[in-house]
Amino acid sequence: MIRRYSPFVMLFDLGKLLRNSLVFVFYLYVLKTGSESSFIKYGRMVFLVVVGLMFFSTIYKWFTHKYKLDNQAFHLYKGLFNKSERTIPFSKIQNIHHRTSFIHRIFHLTSVRFETAMTDEDANIKFEVISQTEAERIEAHLKSADQEIEDQNHEFDDSEVEVKHPESNRTIHFQATKKDILKASFSSLSFLVLIPLIGSFYYKINEVFHVEGTAQGFFEKLISSWWIMTIIVIVLVIASATFGVVRTYLKYGKYEISSDSNLIYITRGVIDETAFSISKEKVQAIEITQSLMKRLLGLAEVKLTSAGNLRSEEDTLEVNTLYPFLPVNKAYKMVSEILPSYAITQEMIRLPKKSLWARLLRPSWLWIIATGVLYYFKPTILDVEQAWMVLSTILLICIVVSRWLNFNHTRYVINDQFIQFKEGALTTSLFVSKREKVIEVKVTRNLIQKMLGLASIGTINRGRPVHHSGVNDVPVELANTLFKWYMKRNNEIHVE
Repeated sequence: MIRRYSPFVMLFDLGKLLRNSLVFVFYLYVLKTGSESSFIKYGRMVFLVVVGLMFFSTIYKWFTHKYKLDNQAFHLYKGLFNKSERTIPFSKIQNIHHRTSFIHRIFHLTSVRFETAMTDEDANIKFEVISQTEAERIEAHLKSADQEIEDQNHEFDDSEVEVKHPESNRTIHFQATKKDILKASFSSLSFLVLIPLIGSFYYKINEVFHVEGTAQGFFEKLISSWWIMTIIVIVLVIASATFGVVRTYLKYGKYEISSDSNLIYITRGVIDETAFSISKEKVQAIEITQSLMKRLLGLAEVKLTSAGNLRSEEDTLEVNTLYPFLPVNKAYKMVSEILPSYAITQEMIRLPKKSLWARLLRPSWLWIIATGVLYYFKPTILDVEQAWMVLSTILLICIVVSRWLNFNHTRYVINDQFIQFKEGALTTSLFVSKREKVIEVKVTRNLIQKMLGLASIGTINRGRPVHHSGVNDVPVELANTLFKWYMKRNNEIHVE
């Protein structure tokens, strides 16, 4: 049965139109009220015409955009006179992403995005506004269709779909506690966000009301009293810490990671709730990263590389992250629980000492170009005429230290059907993949590596975009081992 999208789509689109129009309304009808300028006069006319067209476009879109589900695919229709149909098979769907904002919850609605591995611009299926019941009905339909393909025992009729709520067979692997939220707020340095926000707010207020002169006199009075400044500093520290904790709680509060036999489920958020699922069989690789702050706090971030499009459009956070602030031991344990087909080897092989020489002898174009610029301008800093030499030396030391740290952190191992790489200087990254998930391997050698018997190896996994990983300056014998290891993939791959 062909269905229209929820009528609340029009309400949400009109809300976006109103929000995007506020700036123009404020400028044309508040700041320029009473203006007789031709530019303002015609600007108001153009604004009203554009808003009117977008208003009718929203209504037209709701009347002409429809969808239908059959036993095998989504069918999406649009157009009134020039109609078009787009079909997306259920087999192409990789992940399901839910987002329920505060406004959604008021009307008992949600948004759902079904993500595929296809590269077309319209490859994903988006329901920006949909009722909770309809979202559950569609997901039940997908599960029933998948079961039908597996069993091949009975026919499935779309008109007879019923939303069922069987007992959950999910295993909960992680739930964020108050202690986890506190660690996350310090690890993410979110408590430092308040000060730039205050500065940005002051700058915008000053642009409109020109308060800089008054504020400067007020600031001079404050710094003349040490006890007032002490109180202000204490208040700012407390306010920043509170702001960071609250901000982190709103973003990562109610964070839960669970799984069943086929899918990984992640939910998070207090005001804006986000929930998504990732198919286990579509996981191409695992990546465990640690920044310097996370290493000090004993935390790690676990990311899953999937063939689907895993980047959230509403948030900068990649939705393939299990949790950005997991205790290290918990992270390794959780990976083995959620993905028992993956094995992480704790003992890995270090690079030989000649690899350090290969890295130190490799030219640094950053240092060469920076030194050339400094030599040309020869800036004087703190009355030091040869400051350019000092800056060049400091930059060179930083590059050498960074390469030395990267050398010490780099590890690799090929273990049966698994391959692992670890690299990084201040931030380290551990990459793990199965042989059947690797679509390409490569080996390169530069002049210095050939002289020292070294090589650079790399792997490519499916994803959007494709995921590249590898290690530089490994013994050349490992390159030969890598090719032999990869050739065994022919016995493991299967056509999806």
